[in-house]
Amino acid sequence: MDKLRAITVFRRVIELGSFKAAAEDLDLSKAAISKNINELEDYLKSPLINRTTRKMHITEHGQTYYNHVCAILDDLSHADLSIIESSNHLRGTIKVSVPMSVGLLEINPAVCAFMRLNPEISIEVIMSDQYVDLVEKGIDIAIRGGGELKSSSFKSRKLLELNRILCASPEYIERAKPLTAPSDLIYHNCLTYTLSSSPRHWVFHNNGQTHAVDLPPGSYAVNNGLAVKQAALAGLGVMLMPELFIDKELKSGQLTKLLPCWEADKHALYAIYPYHKEQSQKVRSFIDFLIDYFRK
Repeated sequence: MDKLRAITVFRRVIELGSFKAAAEDLDLSKAAISKNINELEDYLKSPLINRTTRKMHITEHGQTYYNHVCAILDDLSHADLSIIESSNHLRGTIKVSVPMSVGLLEINPAVCAFMRLNPEISIEVIMSDQYVDLVEKGIDIAIRGGGELKSSSFKSRKLLELNRILCASPEYIERAKPLTAPSDLIYHNCLTYTLSSSPRHWVFHNNGQTHAVDLPPGSYAVNNGLAVKQAALAGLGVMLMPELFIDKELKSGQLTKLLPCWEADKHALYAIYPYHKEQSQKVRSFIDFLIDYFRK
C-alpha cells in the first residue's frame, strides 16, 4: 500500500462526498479509489467509511483519522511550499472564483495587473454569480460579497467596501409616484438582484435613524448585477446598486440618485480561501496585491 496515496484518496473522498467525485478529482479510476480505501481500512483494522449503493457516511474512527490526516497532508504541503516558493519569484497557478459583474469591472483588471508583475504565475478565473464550492472545485480564492463566515474551514480578508446608490432613470422618475422616503419604495417597481443575501430587504440610514423596507415582488428580477443596471437604464424601475457600477451613468444623467439624504447599507467584497491556503506564498501575495490595488 502506498500510504501517502491512500490517505490523500481518503481525504478527497471525505471532502467531495463520493468515490466518483474523488476519482475525477485525482484522475484515478473508481476501482483505484475503492482499493486505496479498502487497503487503508485493512491496515488500520477499522472501518473508516460506511457505504451503500447510494450513500456514504464517515465513521467515528474515520472522522478522527480524517482530522489527523488533514493536518499531516497540510504540513507536508507547507513543507513543499517553503522550498518551492523560497525564491523571490512567484510561480504556479492560482484558481480564482469571482462574481460576473464585479469580476469584469474590477477584479479582472486587478488580475491582469498582478500577472504583469508576476510573469511566472498563471491564473484561472471562474466568473459566475452562483455559489461555487471552493473545496469541490479546487478553488484557491473566491471573491464574494458578504460578512461573517459560517465555516471555520475558511478565512477571509476584506478587499473593498462598496457604497450602494438608490437610483432610476429620469424617464422612470417622470412617470412614477413621488419617492420622498424609504417607505415609498413599496409603491415603486424595484428591480432585484436575486443572488443578493437580501434581494427584497433594503435598509437605509439617516442621522441615526434606520429604516428597513421589505419590498413587494417587482416585475424584473435577475441573477446578474449588470443586467439589473440595463433594466434601470431602460426605465423599468428603481435599483440599489454599488456606486462603482453606475458612476458614469450618474455623471452623465442617464441615472438619477434617489433619496440623497438616506444612505443604504454598505456591502463589501472579501477574498475567501481555505484555511490551509494561508501558508501559500502565491495566494497570500495575490490577496495582498488586491488589498493594495483597491486601497489605491
